[in-house]
Amino acid sequence: MADNISQAGLVSSCQHDIHSQLERCVRRHLDTPWLQPLHRPSVVAYALLRSRNLLTKDKSFILDSGCGTGNSTRYLAARHPGQLVIGVDRSRVRLGRSGMADPSVVDGLMQHHNCVLVRAELATFWRLLVRDGLAPDKHFLLYPNPWPKVAHLKRRWHGHPVFPSLLALGGEIEMRCNWEVYAMEFARAASLATGQSIVAKPYRSQEGISPFERKYMQRRQKLFAVTVPQDVLAAFRSFVTAGQPAL
Repeated sequence: MADNISQAGLVSSCQHDIHSQLERCVRRHLDTPWLQPLHRPSVVAYALLRSRNLLTKDKSFILDSGCGTGNSTRYLAARHPGQLVIGVDRSRVRLGRSGMADPSVVDGLMQHHNCVLVRAELATFWRLLVRDGLAPDKHFLLYPNPWPKVAHLKRRWHGHPVFPSLLALGGEIEMRCNWEVYAMEFARAASLATGQSIVAKPYRSQEGISPFERKYMQRRQKLFAVTVPQDVLAAFRSFVTAGQPAL
């Protein structure tokens, strides 16, 4: 039984190394503009943040993308009391479990002190931030869906057409996951895009930042992190906003 518990949550995949099509996929997204229309409800949610002056060029913020129930967002907000921490997730159900508001009002914003939760689709939300020249000080991607099937490369963030916009958003990216292949791919994709050496490293912490992380740590599972420095992303952002087709 103990062994079954320790294995629970591990990613199962027949892919055991970096996808053979990763470089081709990343370079295509860097060279070709992504023209998919913006998700309208997410545009409305973003506009609400802007109308309440929660997102302005003179205010620093931390972004928690794919925040789920907002547990990690509240954790970050408690440890950065002087900064606004914005958690974004597309799931009404997950945000409805945040305890910050009745689920019936999840389509609006939920705010408590310096913590804000918003329901939006990330690919649209990131592109809107880039468009308006708004960059977080730090951007957390905590345990994104690994999409472990070989055929699902383009659904992983580093294989998705939005990846150049994710990098152009700037700040310092910190991605954590419990699948080494995902971490290696994310690092390789970031290296290909920025021309800098980005590596995946084993990750350990005294306390978990999210429920998933705490669960994996309790089970003594291996965790991995990829950090893309702020200066590297600032240089990439300058490159693409100077007229290059990566957005």
